[in-house]
Amino acid sequence: MAKDYYNVLGVDKKASQDEIKKAFRKLAHKYHPDKGGTDESKFKEITEAYSILSDDKKRREYDTYGQTSSSGGQGGAQGFGGFDFNGFQQGFGQGGAEFDFGDIFGEMFSSGRGAQNRTPRGRDISIDIEIPFKDAVFGTTRTILLAKVSTCNLCRGTGAKLGTELNTCKTCNGSGRVHEARNSILGQFTSVRTCTACDGSGKIPKEKCSECKGHGVHRKEEEIKINIPAGIDNGEMIRMPQQGEAIKTGIAGDLYVKMHVKPHTIFRRDGSNLIMNLSVKLTDSILGTVVPVETLEGKILEVKVPPMKRAEEHLRVAGKGIPVEGGRGDLIIRLEVAFPHKLSGKAKKAIEELQSEGL
Repeated sequence: MAKDYYNVLGVDKKASQDEIKKAFRKLAHKYHPDKGGTDESKFKEITEAYSILSDDKKRREYDTYGQTSSSGGQGGAQGFGGFDFNGFQQGFGQGGAEFDFGDIFGEMFSSGRGAQNRTPRGRDISIDIEIPFKDAVFGTTRTILLAKVSTCNLCRGTGAKLGTELNTCKTCNGSGRVHEARNSILGQFTSVRTCTACDGSGKIPKEKCSECKGHGVHRKEEEIKINIPAGIDNGEMIRMPQQGEAIKTGIAGDLYVKMHVKPHTIFRRDGSNLIMNLSVKLTDSILGTVVPVETLEGKILEVKVPPMKRAEEHLRVAGKGIPVEGGRGDLIIRLEVAFPHKLSGKAKKAIEELQSEGL
């Protein structure tokens, strides 16, 4: 079950960003281990909640889906990837002292499953595409052109000119990480960050690749093939692992594709069923008839309308609805009785005879 991040911070769902930030600062002071707090899991929980609710985009996704696209899972971010350390630092320091909250996290979680031991990931990407109603029902394949940071094809991500050597980075001594010690209001903390000289690879190309300038990745347009499954609904998202932005060391982020389904002129969706309106003449609704109906896939069905069918009644055609696991839903036909705009003398007389019989 997704976590209630508003409850974690003790704020209302309509709380402003200032109210959310104020609540987080108060709880951070209370539960931070170096401030006397003893519940480290609680401190992680409130930090995770703040990382989502302090970001407008992630907050909208969380309010809508109960999760965020950047988390790739239910109810939360992976680690503290979405936390705005700079925004938190402003106004939090006291007495003009420097306060680098990112360093504290680096020290607290520097071992085990800590941030520095996790495989680095590229940035996730979220896009929106619009598809016809029929494609959403039966599925389709779309190819899009997406500009993103991708692995360099020329050097295959090494950053080096083909045929040249890679030397050990002198800044990090080949580890790909740099340790730094800083002072804060809570004392001295050691942080570990990715080496910017080698982009975390631990190697420096003797001659840089002419395409990516030694970074191993660069921004370019790339064709992405999206397989849209049958029965996808409006607003649903497709997650495409490692189709987001690439980084030199680590794995690429994910691509999230949100579907916008165009309305159909005849059919509409109700769960696994398709619904349509069918207009029949007054006499056909009384005496019964057979009406040709074109299905969504373009086939003609002969639909029998039983005698004495009233307006607003439904007919059901099994297996002509939305594809679902193990079969398809049904086509629901909603009858509409069409009354004539004017009557001939003969028709009026016939109806008057029916009236005299109490019909």
